[in-house]
Amino acid sequence: MSSWRDQILKEFTPKVARLTLVADPDGLLLEEGILEGVRGRGFELIPFEDQIAFRYAYESKFRSRWDRGEHTDLVVLLRSQASELNGLPYDLLQAGRRLSFNLGDIFPNLSYPVVAALDRGDLDALFEAQKRHAPGQLGDNATKEFVLRHVFEIAPELVKQPSDLLRVLLRRHYRGQRIPADLDKRFIQLLRQSNLFDDWPLETLVTDREAFFAFLQERWPIFLDREVAKGTSGVRENEKPYCLSIEGPVELPFDHHDIRVYIDNLFVDGLLQSVSHENADTLSSTWVGIGVQTVPLEDRSRRLGKLVDGLQTSIPAEDAKHTDWFHLARKWAETILLANDQAEAIPEPTNERIKNLQAQVDTAFAAWVFKRYAGLVNLPPVPPVMLHHLPRFLARQIEENRNSKIALIVVDGLAMDQWLVVRSTLASKQPGFRFREQAVFAWIPSLTSVSRQATFAGKAPIFFPNSIQTTDKEPALWAQFWADHGLTPNEVVYIKGLGDGSLETVSETLSHPKARVAGLVVDKVDKIMHGMEMGTAGMHNQVCQWAKQPYLDTLFNLLLDRGFRVYLTSDHGNVEAEGCGRPAEGVVADLRGERVRIYPDAAFRDKVEERFPAALEWGTVGLPEDYLALLAPARRAFVREKQRTVSHGGISIEELIVPLVQVDRRRE
Repeated sequence: MSSWRDQILKEFTPKVARLTLVADPDGLLLEEGILEGVRGRGFELIPFEDQIAFRYAYESKFRSRWDRGEHTDLVVLLRSQASELNGLPYDLLQAGRRLSFNLGDIFPNLSYPVVAALDRGDLDALFEAQKRHAPGQLGDNATKEFVLRHVFEIAPELVKQPSDLLRVLLRRHYRGQRIPADLDKRFIQLLRQSNLFDDWPLETLVTDREAFFAFLQERWPIFLDREVAKGTSGVRENEKPYCLSIEGPVELPFDHHDIRVYIDNLFVDGLLQSVSHENADTLSSTWVGIGVQTVPLEDRSRRLGKLVDGLQTSIPAEDAKHTDWFHLARKWAETILLANDQAEAIPEPTNERIKNLQAQVDTAFAAWVFKRYAGLVNLPPVPPVMLHHLPRFLARQIEENRNSKIALIVVDGLAMDQWLVVRSTLASKQPGFRFREQAVFAWIPSLTSVSRQATFAGKAPIFFPNSIQTTDKEPALWAQFWADHGLTPNEVVYIKGLGDGSLETVSETLSHPKARVAGLVVDKVDKIMHGMEMGTAGMHNQVCQWAKQPYLDTLFNLLLDRGFRVYLTSDHGNVEAEGCGRPAEGVVADLRGERVRIYPDAAFRDKVEERFPAALEWGTVGLPEDYLALLAPARRAFVREKQRTVSHGGISIEELIVPLVQVDRRRE
């Protein structure tokens, strides 16, 4: 077999049986490549998790078609062992053929618990290594070391000096690799066998991405001082006192050739921040210049040029993993921010490069979305990939610690670039805050009633068809989700309409001794967006002014003081678009959005599309059958021609990939 997927996909031949029941304890069918292969063969997949939700989808989408004599290839997925298939409802057992898959069959010589902890996207590298090296039967530790070496390119025995360790950590954290905790423990254990890194806080630096970059940030000014000192003779005088919050060696070998290759990217991507220095004029002309503040306009221009260079060579392909787009979305947000900060000072050639890059990103992302987005819906919730995964992601944390308290803040309409504005402003006001940043996908269409409601329901929109046009049912859906996970009504809080004014009501509600889970909607950014006439730059300015107010950091502190673990996300982003004309629909459209129109009938949608041939039809992925979307073309909106607007509803990267941030405070 050329791929581990072949062993699974060969079982899916169309029109063999209209119903296939699959026992999949390891979630192999939920891996993106498998999902694409299964769907490409004409199969549709429904997980059997919530019996009531399953029955609704099964009866409405499939049984009704069978009753009409239509054929479907349906897969019902059970995340349990094969023996558990017998517990499925009798009518399914009578109608379906049975299959089962597990990791033990694919990797028979490796430790099952070690392999099972891996992200399914890492199985390709492991399968290739197993074929190439034929390791024989391996125990737990030997499997861990095999995986570290061949999947994550970490060879502990070759880490013999600080530059070796920094190279390993830079590669891991820059890529945002998710490495299972047991593998991290084994790596640290092997490093601790010598005394080379006794003064390094390995348990922190290996596992905590934000702490690692903070560790580098604190030591960068020290390195610059040493660089300047190299050019002077005599004894150093008046050593500066360096206040380090993260323990470990004071001096790092940033100038080692294995480390230098990362320096530009770290500062360009915003993972490290340039610093002021009394010898900036001298340092700025050397290789460290990207990390030294000089003239602000020149700094921005230099960074913007390097960002564009990097993005042009790193646009993901159609079959890329979703994490590749998360990685690009963060860099793209930095680019948007820099391109709109004093945009009038950006040279015209640079503006043209950015416009061309934007078109390339839009085209590539749309192609990827139409090919791969449907496969994201049923992915496991840890780590969360889509907004409706968040409640289950949070529920896992509650299950692990029944005393924990969690708050989910949904900032309606906050795009990734606007989050960077908020983060920068808060960091300058409250340097003790720490932001652990991830990303998730909003729902398509990226509308509040679809995407925010799915966030609080913990379910795809197909399961709330009666309220998909409104957000009125959010409190009930949020309460129902947590009731299904064992929480009582007085343990669950939902408050919306936040962002301005007093926090007394929030404080009083969260002070209730039984409050365990809070869902909070901050709608200030959405209000700014819907009144915005100054485009993306105006959004940045207004969001910055709002973030400078005490509201948001007071809310964070209030929650943290009461012992809540705090997460911030958004239901959708927004994009600056130009009008392409308004459809003349009469009363046909269920929703007349600026970036999307919703129709109850395909014929109505087709009629409107005749006038807008560049518009895109979107299927009913996770949506009710009568909820048919027509998406505006790239960077266009269904408003008066040439009119500029900031809106949402479409499938640009700014609208669909939104921040997910855990907010906490640095321990003093």
